[in-house]
Amino acid sequence: MFLSIKEMEHRKIRFDEVFQAGQMDFSGEDLEQGSPLRAAGSVELLVRSDGELRVQGRYSVEMAARCDRCLGAARFPLDASFDLYYRPMREIAHEEEVEIDEGETEIGFYEGDGIELEDILREQVLLALPMQRVCSELCKGICPVCGKNRNETTCDCRTENADDRWGALRDLEIR
Repeated sequence: MFLSIKEMEHRKIRFDEVFQAGQMDFSGEDLEQGSPLRAAGSVELLVRSDGELRVQGRYSVEMAARCDRCLGAARFPLDASFDLYYRPMREIAHEEEVEIDEGETEIGFYEGDGIELEDILREQVLLALPMQRVCSELCKGICPVCGKNRNETTCDCRTENADDRWGALRDLEIR
């Protein structure tokens, strides 16, 4: 859904959209959309600004990825709200270095006659996901010796430290 600046000059735009699984592209992030992404909210052109937009809303979706520890399936239900500000790209100084304050770090930029709702939602979903995507906090991961999933089976493998550079420190007494 394209959010047009020209339309916002006349009124606030409300949206209530459902994006089916596979409709939004998360392929470069090794993610799959496990349920429809539902988003509702509004976007408006701020009155005393030169093209600044405010986008408010809420979304819910379930994302799926491989667990970073055991490579099994991991699911991430997301339900969050957002309140974002965007300015036209032309406001960025291209030739010189500019210092920005903390408030300006919260502002995004757009080019052209508007902004795509899908781009906003994709960014919000990616920001809401944890850095380490694990199926469970108790996930034991994969054995580095035999490669078995430690959540499914136990193994008797032992890992030996061949290069023990810190071994000499273990023998020191703490006084």
